[in-house]
Amino acid sequence: MSDLKKIVIDGNEIEVDGAMTILQAAEVAGIEIPRFCYHERLSIAGNCRMCLVEVVGGPPKPAASCAMQVRDLRPGPEGQPPVVKTKSPMVKKAREGVMEFMLLNHPLDCPICDQGGECDLQDQAMAYGVDFSRSREAKRSVTDLALGPLVSTTMTRCISCTRCVRFTSEVAGIMTMGQTGRGEDAEITTYLNASLDSNLQGNIIDLCPVGALTSKPYAFTARPWELRKTESIDVMDALGSNIRVDTKGREVMRIVPRNHDGVNEEWISDKTRFIWDGLRRQRLDTPYVRVNGKLKPASWEEAFAAVTTAMEGKKVAAIAGDLASVEAMYALKALIGGAGGNVECRVDGAYLPIGDRAGYVGTASIADIDNAEMIQLIGTNPRDEAPVLNARIRGAWLRGAQIGLVGEKVDLTYDYAHIGEGREALEMLAGKEVGAVKEKNSIVIIGQGALQGKDGEAVLEAAKKLVESTNSKFMVLHTAAARVGGMDIGFATEGGMINALDGAEVIYNLGADELDIEAGPFVIYQGSHGDRGAHRADVILPAAAYTEESAIFINTEGRPQMANRAGFAPGEAREGWAIIRALSGALGAPLPFNSLGELRTAMFAEVPHLAALDTVPKNQWKAAAPKKLGKAAFVNPISDFYLTNPIARASAVMAEVSKSATGTKIAAE
Repeated sequence: MSDLKKIVIDGNEIEVDGAMTILQAAEVAGIEIPRFCYHERLSIAGNCRMCLVEVVGGPPKPAASCAMQVRDLRPGPEGQPPVVKTKSPMVKKAREGVMEFMLLNHPLDCPICDQGGECDLQDQAMAYGVDFSRSREAKRSVTDLALGPLVSTTMTRCISCTRCVRFTSEVAGIMTMGQTGRGEDAEITTYLNASLDSNLQGNIIDLCPVGALTSKPYAFTARPWELRKTESIDVMDALGSNIRVDTKGREVMRIVPRNHDGVNEEWISDKTRFIWDGLRRQRLDTPYVRVNGKLKPASWEEAFAAVTTAMEGKKVAAIAGDLASVEAMYALKALIGGAGGNVECRVDGAYLPIGDRAGYVGTASIADIDNAEMIQLIGTNPRDEAPVLNARIRGAWLRGAQIGLVGEKVDLTYDYAHIGEGREALEMLAGKEVGAVKEKNSIVIIGQGALQGKDGEAVLEAAKKLVESTNSKFMVLHTAAARVGGMDIGFATEGGMINALDGAEVIYNLGADELDIEAGPFVIYQGSHGDRGAHRADVILPAAAYTEESAIFINTEGRPQMANRAGFAPGEAREGWAIIRALSGALGAPLPFNSLGELRTAMFAEVPHLAALDTVPKNQWKAAAPKKLGKAAFVNPISDFYLTNPIARASAVMAEVSKSATGTKIAAE
């Protein structure tokens, strides 16, 4: 039964859910109430008092609108809806008083503060404060915290809103931060001066309404008004987090999250946020050709001539790495597959069924996790494979969901029932009659660690049998941003990597840096960084990174999203699809598209659901066909969260955080 209540705010009568706070009701009415401590995704603290309003007929003092529910308001003498004023003289005086207290000890260092131009305190002091202070006392100072290499602290600026404390304990799941002392001795600190051990810690930079917590790598490099802002999609994992890439000239200066309730809410992982310095280092900016065993710079014509000579009359295969765009893979498939060569995107060896979208994507959306009552994890560590998704699972756990894990026992930031290490535990689960679970809203999430190995198909079928027996939804958690897109366009060969590369004399490597190619075949490497793939190459074709081209990526739930170009590739590097189109001309068999628009038109005609951006298609379920399982334990695919791809390995920030995280882990053990 709905609990709708009428309320009048500043003369506007609206009807809202009685469980809403006055602040939320005001937002429905389009009225802004200032706040520092309130955040819609965190618990209510009610300690900054900036959101004070006047409740007519209520107490003779202003009320905190973030902590008072509409259902608790008293109606008028004749049953009229309760009246709230947000602009009355009482409220104006209260806000000015609160702001005066906020600024009592706040240092006047705006010109050198990194938060300048994006500071809530600055904005609200202008809008709701006064232009003088009655205090003549010395301002207090607080010792800065050492939180690690990512978050810089100037705790003298802290206004004790406790957003960082609530985020780390509620969302990130680490109980490291807290507040000690009272009155002017109150300060935010960490337990035993520990640094933050979380791959989501960078989000407290966005949450901090003042300059107490800022980005250490970004410090003193740019002001917000100097930056050009581009909406894009993250490719550091397969979640497809919505991001904004801020550039100054040709360089990416920072990456921050965009809100998307269905994908990443408003959080991003630290790898996503701090990867940007890796976009500048170890870049491939000119073609190379191997001459007498050594790679030497060449022109595009010379590189294409070397490729043409190498491919002539030879058996060619193409592989696509973790960061490849759908457009580049589509063009490469048309080039190599059209000439009878094999193509493969499952370079990690995981079994993903060709043509069965529910088998390699699943039937659940990311948002389904919010309402799940039971979540079964199989062969995955979502804390490393998709940290923002893991925070969502933790949110479901906080709301009462039960979590089970088959696989390596790891710290996931929430309690779970550890059912076993590997295939025997999965077989036991899949064969069980679990009628009670059928009534519950449950999800089975299988990771790439479970699908790697000779019996990957049997593991997938066992997981599907578990889905059917428990009436659950199913999700395949991918580790690579390119994988679902590659499977959707058919960039795969029956039998996987072994069959795809069998007998290949020439291998076209589209950014696959996570595997070693044996000596023998002639290797053409197309990628953005001088990583493992480039070292093995005979010809290098320099390509744009994900921030330097417009491209479609499909996330782990099967949602196509558009990543927009934020800058231009360095030197002679070009967009992925354009290199392949130019090469096709040099080979004498030009592909039937001359622009990105024409390529997408052809691609959408072949795979229509790719055109429906930001929608999750319904996938047709294919019944499980159980096969014989092996005996081995599942091994999680990610050993170092911070160094999983060429951009991350080129980043000095990621190297420092990886070293710090490894040291913390060894100390803990």
